[in-house]
Amino acid sequence: MTDLPGRRPPPAEKPPSFRERLDNLRHLGRLIAQIWRTSAPLTAASIGLRLVAALQPIAMLYVGKLIVDEVVRLTGLTAPGPTFADWWGSGALTTIVLLLGLELALVLGSDLLNRIIGLVDSVLAELHSNTVSVELMAHAARLDLVHFESAEYQDRLERARRQAAGRNALLSQMFGQAQDIITVATLAAGLFVYAPWLILLLPLSFVPAVWGEARFNTLAYMISRWRTPERRELEYIRQVGASAETAKEIKLFGLGDFLITRFKTLAERIFQDNRRIALQRSFWGALFSAISTLTYYGAYGFIVWRTITGDFTIGDLAFLSGSFLRLNGLFQKLLLGFTQIAGQSMYLDDLFSFFEITPNITSPAQPRPFPEPIRHGIVFEDVGFRYPDTDSWALRHLSFTLTAGETLALVGENGAGKTTIVKLLTRLYDPDEGRITIDGIDLKDFAVADIHAHIGVIFQDFIRYSLSARENIGVGRVDEQHDMARIGDAAERSLADAVIAKLPKGYDQPLGRLFNKGRDLSGGEWQKVAIARAYMRDAGLIILDEPTAALDAKAEAEVFARFKSLASGKTAVIISHRFSTVRMADRILVLEHGGILESGSHEELLAQRGRYAELFELQAAGYR
Repeated sequence: MTDLPGRRPPPAEKPPSFRERLDNLRHLGRLIAQIWRTSAPLTAASIGLRLVAALQPIAMLYVGKLIVDEVVRLTGLTAPGPTFADWWGSGALTTIVLLLGLELALVLGSDLLNRIIGLVDSVLAELHSNTVSVELMAHAARLDLVHFESAEYQDRLERARRQAAGRNALLSQMFGQAQDIITVATLAAGLFVYAPWLILLLPLSFVPAVWGEARFNTLAYMISRWRTPERRELEYIRQVGASAETAKEIKLFGLGDFLITRFKTLAERIFQDNRRIALQRSFWGALFSAISTLTYYGAYGFIVWRTITGDFTIGDLAFLSGSFLRLNGLFQKLLLGFTQIAGQSMYLDDLFSFFEITPNITSPAQPRPFPEPIRHGIVFEDVGFRYPDTDSWALRHLSFTLTAGETLALVGENGAGKTTIVKLLTRLYDPDEGRITIDGIDLKDFAVADIHAHIGVIFQDFIRYSLSARENIGVGRVDEQHDMARIGDAAERSLADAVIAKLPKGYDQPLGRLFNKGRDLSGGEWQKVAIARAYMRDAGLIILDEPTAALDAKAEAEVFARFKSLASGKTAVIISHRFSTVRMADRILVLEHGGILESGSHEELLAQRGRYAELFELQAAGYR
């Protein structure tokens, strides 16, 4: 595995040590801070309510003891009469009625309190899930393109996404732990007053269970981590196997059984791992539970004996047995909760370590203003670039000038470096050698957002957003997406207006088949909508990477005739394999092995009888 820029070395493929698990607990503080940022009032309410609820068990047990003792006392009295009225009139029942009323109030209050806590936690968890998802998307948007092109990054992103959606239960668990700690302290204090040594039995009942839970939490986490690539592949196969975009080819090629078999194979591997851990956890859990039960009944027998000998009252018996039983359960719950939280903190590491990935491509502290308009041009000065984790150069010793107002076409076979030039020009990557300047200013001296705001780019693999036609164009300049005049003008420039005019709801028509009432477009129609995004931006530099690949010859001619007239006064870069398109450019660069092989206009390059002329003749022969 290779390391990513701005991240720590990848973890060893072995279970984390005890020290590493303790180190992961630092993420709990970050989680609490994140919860507080989500909603300080709800967080404070959850904590306050749980503080009150923590005192309820000891109150219930003590009131129960008083009731039992009062009942025993009453049974020893001479009856004031045979009826309830006689007893009530004598005043003998006043205390027991008050105690029963108090117990009823505690029961009703406990139920109401737990419902309110559940409501607060539910709302807080929903808000927190949204907060984490927003922060996750915001951080991903700041990262470099290199991260998105790395399989390891995709694994880390997948794990972070799963934790963003799956850690909400940890909120209630953490706050519940704090509540249980207070309850344990009050119950232990009461138990200590009567029989201090009984507390020593408690560790015997819960330590084995805690050890087992900690071990199986770690194993479950490691299997989840090791199986991340398989889980990503499962999601990919699930999407490919049931997607509108792939349905035609799957049917025609008969790929259904192939994908199902592959899905089953991967799913079976994960299932076997999880089943093995589940079986082991169940076996050892049953054994440790038996130890806990035996310990409790040993203590219970001692309390009964002390009651028989007169050391404890019947009420004391009820209080102590109830306290010990509740303490035993709470101690197990508390320490198992700690081990589970420690286990969850390993998953939190997947989330928060993702936030620790930092981009290498950043804006300078004091950026220079982007030239508007570009007055002189763009210069590549001895530029060299290698993609991460590769030894070969995608570009090497590349030097050329794109004059302001010029339309430059890039031609070459796949892998020649055409799209790499675009990625460097838009600062999705930085060159390893040389530099790129705009009007004499190094590209690194501009704010990254400013560069992107002044360049209109449409790639061949543009996104087909499942949004309305208006929004599909408006994303070209998001801050102007409600300007219908601008959107209509962009659509008219790209010839997408005719496509939209045929839609039932016009610009408000949802596109794509993902959502209800959506209308899909042909490849060429989608491409016109995508080109409209570049016009929507109205940038001084326009880059079109294979912009007409899905258009027929007539539509291509129309689009570029319009583009040529509208690009007047703007600087443009066109990448295309179609020579009918590139011949419209003012100048053409023929690339090969990351360098410039030929340069000139269409006529000049044909006259040279070089590589361009050879490629042109090969393509022209296909139309004869």
